[in-house]
Amino acid sequence: MRLAAPDSLFARLRAGATAEWQSYVEHPFVWALGDGSLPERCFRHYLGQDYLFLIHFARAYALAAYKAESLADIRAAGETLRALSEVEMRLHVQYCAGWGMTETDMEGLPEAPETMAYTRYVLERGLAGDVLDLHVALAPCVIGYAEIGQNLLRSPATRRQGNPYVAWIDQYAGEAYQAVAQAAVVQLDRLAQRRLTPARLPDLARTFAEATRLEAAFWQMGLDAG
Repeated sequence: MRLAAPDSLFARLRAGATAEWQSYVEHPFVWALGDGSLPERCFRHYLGQDYLFLIHFARAYALAAYKAESLADIRAAGETLRALSEVEMRLHVQYCAGWGMTETDMEGLPEAPETMAYTRYVLERGLAGDVLDLHVALAPCVIGYAEIGQNLLRSPATRRQGNPYVAWIDQYAGEAYQAVAQAAVVQLDRLAQRRLTPARLPDLARTFAEATRLEAAFWQMGLDAG
């Protein structure tokens, strides 16, 4: 399944950040999920920080609704916010319970520097710029996880039998999340039709590359916990 057409804004941004993108989607943390070799301590640390990350992600979509200038964009941001706060957070908590982690435990965790750096960067781009800046900063996470899920699902190195991370892989490789990522690609193009100019593209490319670098740092944070 192809997530984005070659002429989409996302594909153009990804092509301009090839090194950062490869460091992110092919990070050792990712491949260790695939072959099941990732130490449990690393994964548990990642899960806890990802819970805190999702809270700020929800804030970012609330900001997207505020920044939007059309009812359609407000509705789109609102639907994503509701899905994050009511559906994905609940699923995340249920998944973490299987690893012996309660919501109360995760709420009490201190934010890792990598979590703070990434989430505040996304919010800052939205506050300083417009809704297109914000969605570009969000894109590496939303769309990148779908690509990672696809990559792991197709990779011959991925081990399914006895792999404790198979459910995580299936979640992001599954049709439901792939549809979320494709919707994000479409939304970027809708915003670009109204807001993108040649003069803006270098700034958006820098935002995308930096957000992608921070995604890779988030993986490394998990790996370093081991």
